[in-house]
Amino acid sequence: MYTHLQLRDSARPPVTLATLRHMRSSGEKIAALTCYDASFAVLVDEADADVVLVGDSLGMVIQGHDTTVPVTMDDVVYHCRAVARGLHRPFLMADLPFMSYPSKEQALANAVRLMQEGGAKMVKLESGAGQVDIVEFLATHDIAVCAHLGLKPQSVHKTGGFRVQGRESSAGELMRRNAKDLEQAGADIVLLECIPAELGRAVTAELDVPVIGIGAGPDTNGQILVLYDVLDITTGRKPRFVRNFMEGAGTNLEALRRYVQAVKKGEYPAPEHCF
Repeated sequence: MYTHLQLRDSARPPVTLATLRHMRSSGEKIAALTCYDASFAVLVDEADADVVLVGDSLGMVIQGHDTTVPVTMDDVVYHCRAVARGLHRPFLMADLPFMSYPSKEQALANAVRLMQEGGAKMVKLESGAGQVDIVEFLATHDIAVCAHLGLKPQSVHKTGGFRVQGRESSAGELMRRNAKDLEQAGADIVLLECIPAELGRAVTAELDVPVIGIGAGPDTNGQILVLYDVLDITTGRKPRFVRNFMEGAGTNLEALRRYVQAVKKGEYPAPEHCF
């Protein structure tokens, strides 16, 4: 009972939004990973990751789909519940999957599911100007929100595939405006995926909330990678921003610790991982 109070002064207190804000202001990098089950969650916890995302990327790395579009709310709730059982320290967020937030009311209902049934502390949704009202609605109900900009995997059929976003100056400027609007609407974290490093730097400098990147350059406040990419489980061609941390590591836990330390020390991402 009251475990949050009992653990407050422990050697590994749970990460909270306040922790992440402090890390941003102090310049400490945030190390984040995706995770989909309890066994790997235990390892990610032991590796001292700060944030864990139960991403709809599970549709590709777990279910074998070509995109994240087939992933359902039931899928994410199931995997989030499993991951939550294996975590102690990291801050847990979960994706709202494709078409689970077309209206404010549906977004709220599904966010509540992720928190009550799945154990998530934050929900993430792929964002833009059209989601500002939804983010604001969730925030007014005291739900922590991560807004996802850049490459949005749920929209690949509309955008023409998995491509770097924001290369053109007009697209970059729109993304910067959207990021600021989402922050003002109540987004607590902004995640940037697959954009030029310069744009990642600019967006991060303009926001007051933590910015986490994946393929967004070294100047965001933190980094996130898909667990299966870090551990070299993913087969075939991998995105440019992926680094195999199993190379030279004796165990999965060692590889995950190497990833966390590489992020903390600013060694990852290196120039070869950037656009």
